[in-house]
Amino acid sequence: MSIYTPPQVWTFDAENGGEWAKTNRPVSGATHNTELPQGKHPLQLYSIATPNGQKITIMLEELLALGVEGAEYDAHLIRIGEGDQFSSGFVELNPNSKIPALIDNSADKPVRVFESGSILLYLADKFGHFLPKTTAEKTEVMNWLFWLQGSAPYLGGGFGHFYAYATEKFEYPINRFTMEVKRQMDLLDKQLSKKRFIAAEEYSIADIAIWPWYGLLVLGQQYSAGEFLDVDSYPNLQRWAREIEQRPAVQRGRIVNRTWGEPWERLANRHNATDIDQILKLKP
Repeated sequence: MSIYTPPQVWTFDAENGGEWAKTNRPVSGATHNTELPQGKHPLQLYSIATPNGQKITIMLEELLALGVEGAEYDAHLIRIGEGDQFSSGFVELNPNSKIPALIDNSADKPVRVFESGSILLYLADKFGHFLPKTTAEKTEVMNWLFWLQGSAPYLGGGFGHFYAYATEKFEYPINRFTMEVKRQMDLLDKQLSKKRFIAAEEYSIADIAIWPWYGLLVLGQQYSAGEFLDVDSYPNLQRWAREIEQRPAVQRGRIVNRTWGEPWERLANRHNATDIDQILKLKP
């Protein structure tokens, strides 16, 4: 293997980057003028069903399952592989050009919310669910929410990129990020040996944030890496992942803004509960 010597000044090579090369560039801002679509509900979500996107649709479906009418929403597909996140409309909503992004039109002045952790916290505060009220319990949930926000990039942009998406496989980055991801799974497994859910005995936004990343990973549904990572060696994490997978709201939320998989797993845009109902009816 040849040794790479960094140049004195780095320059952007648009041909590098693997499967998601079109989503990466060294500058921010819009590349084209396109307005975002608008639905009829106060909550307008712009996303795609990556793990970060699933967090929000699962949260909204969990709120709806509790009978929270104000949590009704329109979910519009943002095709990140085609650069929708760089439209002028999306950049106005999220200058960082990352999904998911939410706008809440229920007040006199619309509120924009971006970054998945921030959206989860906003919805939990707004509707009063999935976030404990006492300072100690709330802080424990926030500990794990912030843990996820800091840890998931090692799984996605680190391990996921070099193991699954990079145009060439190199030993050093795969070993480096595999070691870190296994450390993270070991941490979660030990935590879940003491708790039913991540932060406590009650389901919270910490679980909603972590499951689409580490739950799907340990269930063998992320990066096709289950055997490589020996996910069966984390029994407590497996137990937790399977329990959450069975929640009806999770099964509903994870298919929203999804354009791949089986027919009953794909719902590009969601405007009403019946949209999901019709798709799930396709499941054998």
